[in-house]
This record gives sequence, C-alpha cells and structure tokens, in this order.
Amino acid sequence: MTPFGEKIRALRHERGVTQGEMAAALGVSSAYLSALEHGRRGRPTWPMLQRIIGYLNVIWDDAEELQRLAEISHPRVTVDTGGLGPEATRLANRLAETIAILPPETVRQLLETLETAATRAEAEAQARRRRRR
Repeated sequence: MTPFGEKIRALRHERGVTQGEMAAALGVSSAYLSALEHGRRGRPTWPMLQRIIGYLNVIWDDAEELQRLAEISHPRVTVDTGGLGPEATRLANRLAETIAILPPETVRQLLETLETAATRAEAEAQARRRRRR
C-alpha cells in the first residue's frame, strides 16, 4: 500500500463510503480504485487527483496533503545515482534488493533516519543558497 492509497482509504472509511460507491462516483472501476489504494497502480493523474479531492470533500490542508502523498507514492521507483559516488549506488541497490524482506519496524527506523538526514541536508543547502545571494 502506498502513503496515498492508505490516506484515501482512511478518508473513504471515515466517510462511510464503499470502494464501489466511490469508484462509481469517480467514473472508474472498483478494480482501479482498489489497485490505487493498494499501490498496484502508479500515482493518479492530476485530473483524477482533483476528482478524488472533490469527491472526498477535503479541506485545503487535507487536499495539499493528498497532493504531497500522491507525489511520493509511486510504487515502482527508479533511483538515478549517475554522477554520485559508489556508496550512493550501493545504498540504492541494497535497498532495492532487501526492502521486501525487511521487517516493518526496520523499515520505519530506516525511513526515520533518512528523513532526519534529508531534512538536515535540505536546511544546509538552503542556508548555502542564502549565503550566496
């Protein structure tokens, strides 16, 4: 399941709507909506995302969250390590090899570590850009 699929499923359940009802209202098949929720389909198109947001009648903050989750919910990710060091390529390949067998707690820990490192690196890059101005 993708983060986007998990969120739309939760919103659908909160509203007491079945997958079939939502699919019919969106003009898609139940199979498509199920595949979207379970991460067997790629990210929804922009028009489909807007229909989902409208159907679920979400407020601005939730709409922005759904858009953000859709952006990070592609189930088949490609990592381009061209131009990076060998450790970056090793990291990407090792993750691709082992993610399916890692226990959920290990995945959570790795994600938390990566999110912390990414936030720090993004802040440092932003500070460098400000200093250059």
